Amino acid sequence: MSRTPLHTVLLRALLLASLAGSGPVRAAEDPPSYQEAAGNADFEGISLLDSDDSPAVLDAITRLESSEGAYAPGLPEQLLSLGLKLQSQGRHGEAVRVFKRGVHLARINGGLYCEEQIPLLESEIASHLALGQYAEADERQHYLYRVQVRSLDGGRPRTLAFMQQANWQFNAYRLGVGEQEFGRLMNMWDLYRLALNDIVTREGDTSANLLPPLRGMLQAQYLISGYAGESPSAGFSYGETFVDQKQQNRFNAFRAQSYKKGRAVILAIYDIERERHGADSVEAAQALVMLGDWLLWHEERDAAQQAYADAYAELAGRDDAQLHIERIFGEPAALPDLDGVRPLPSAAEGGDIVLEFGVTREGRVVDLERIDDNDVSEGKANRLMRTLRKTRFRPRFETGQPVGTDKIVRAYTIVD
Repeated sequence: MSRTPLHTVLLRALLLASLAGSGPVRAAEDPPSYQEAAGNADFEGISLLDSDDSPAVLDAITRLESSEGAYAPGLPEQLLSLGLKLQSQGRHGEAVRVFKRGVHLARINGGLYCEEQIPLLESEIASHLALGQYAEADERQHYLYRVQVRSLDGGRPRTLAFMQQANWQFNAYRLGVGEQEFGRLMNMWDLYRLALNDIVTREGDTSANLLPPLRGMLQAQYLISGYAGESPSAGFSYGETFVDQKQQNRFNAFRAQSYKKGRAVILAIYDIERERHGADSVEAAQALVMLGDWLLWHEERDAAQQAYADAYAELAGRDDAQLHIERIFGEPAALPDLDGVRPLPSAAEGGDIVLEFGVTREGRVVDLERIDDNDVSEGKANRLMRTLRKTRFRPRFETGQPVGTDKIVRAYTIVD
């Protein structure tokens, strides 16, 4: 790898050149149904909830209502405390009502986009998630984002807000919330990019704080490049919902640039790690392995081999070289080898489904068979085996060269 710094050029490209067809991430309007629910909440019933460990909070709420009325400015803070106590007792349905009322009062006293709403909304979302109310959580996340972009002028809090919203887009995609899954991935990329922009502006282009949004952007690109949601017809179809040609074209433009964007993200990670830790550092070598994985994922086998060889060479001069080489290259690794987007469940000793297979030097799965006699349905086992057959692996390496591996045995537990 050249010692010529890459990060300034790469980060500028990532920050300024939004993907084709991409517009700004939009914050949703406050749904009328939410205003209605908050405004009509049975506030007296909420304030009189029996909670043995919260008499001080209940007393404070009662005093405020008596002295300053039902819209007292100090009530949102007290309602937040009460809601958190209800949360800690697992009383999430009641907590949601308390948090909604707190948000409603904060809006009345502080304005539609006052910052005081943020902890109340975050807590309400946590209770919706605990109740499995994902659509409601998604609605509140949209409104939370609207409040955040209007009330947070800049600095670390706004960066964290972008990161939080990007993480939610990722989680909502995995949960299948909403109808346009590919839209989640485009929003995820844009939100991480906005966080990256904030950090570069505030801390410069070699800050370690750039690494979390860059890794989030790489997650998004793996999901975009591997997305399989298209129907055979001219558009995307989700149940009763048909996504029009314009939306499909926009996503196709995203995916057409996925290879280039993912590679640029990884090179930016590599350059930052090299600047901070040195070219022969474990961190820089790991980034080169990430590059090799991305290239192999896209069938660029020769280029992937070169990236792996570069990583191997940079580790070879270290006193602890063998330890790290064995950890990274000692056995085949399923791709993507990245938290949050790994294709297979974690292997675990004593799993219900035990599989034996080989991995060729090109990273292909061969000779796959089930070798357990456990009472697990054939359907679950077959689905897992189909996924495994389609999974590309980083092969095992010996003396810097990829080699095939026979008779790998992995046990998996499939959770419904």
